[in-house]
Amino acid sequence: MLRNNLLPRADVLLRSDPSLRHRSVNEPELMDDPACDPVALDNTYRLFGVINPLVASWWPVYRRYVRPALRAAAREGRPGTVLDIGCGGGDVARALTRWAARDGLDVRITGIDPDERATRWAAAHDRGAGITYRAVASGDLVARGERFDAVVSNHVLHHLTDSELTGLLADSQRLTHGVAVHNDLRRSRAAWLVYWVATLPLVRARTFARFDGLLSIRRSYAPAELRRRVTAEWRVERQAFFRVLAVHRAHAEPGRTS
Repeated sequence: MLRNNLLPRADVLLRSDPSLRHRSVNEPELMDDPACDPVALDNTYRLFGVINPLVASWWPVYRRYVRPALRAAAREGRPGTVLDIGCGGGDVARALTRWAARDGLDVRITGIDPDERATRWAAAHDRGAGITYRAVASGDLVARGERFDAVVSNHVLHHLTDSELTGLLADSQRLTHGVAVHNDLRRSRAAWLVYWVATLPLVRARTFARFDGLLSIRRSYAPAELRRRVTAEWRVERQAFFRVLAVHRAHAEPGRTS
């Protein structure tokens, strides 16, 4: 059984900055370690399918941003295309596939992740969704001239250094002729405490979901911080349930909202 021995450190870190005014930028998440426990990693990917629907709220994002892009493709008489960057276990990509099918929209979804462990797991648990998984980075697709109607990511931005964030946003603009939406956590003490309580049953579970989730909240951006890091082509939107979006429309006037 995996014991999350690092969890007390997370509590200490909260006490050292109780308002979470500052991002945690130098603490690696456990599942990012190439030598991490493979069983715990498998369990973590599996739990994403339970946790993400509760904390990531993708349905409104799909309805507002992804579905219009797919409908535009349908009006042109072709399948819509979606790229999920940093797809992890593929749960977001599978949800988008289900919703598009329910709306009668033909969609081709590609999930990419530079970690082959993620793409292997996602492909093995695709459940007939027909998603294409590739162990590549967004820059590789830019170099190949690939384009998509929608580019999305879930809880990726907070993992990146400043230069990596700049690169991802630039790649996203080049990869879409429709819309790009990066959905991430919004750092707050309330979010940390809610997740701490909600994941108490996982304290002794063989998974990284509890520790890495708490750390992810500490590493995530406040809206004002993210606005300072994006270019004028991107709009940063504060969302309910402790979330923030970075949105780029390929044919829209640049601007930002709160």
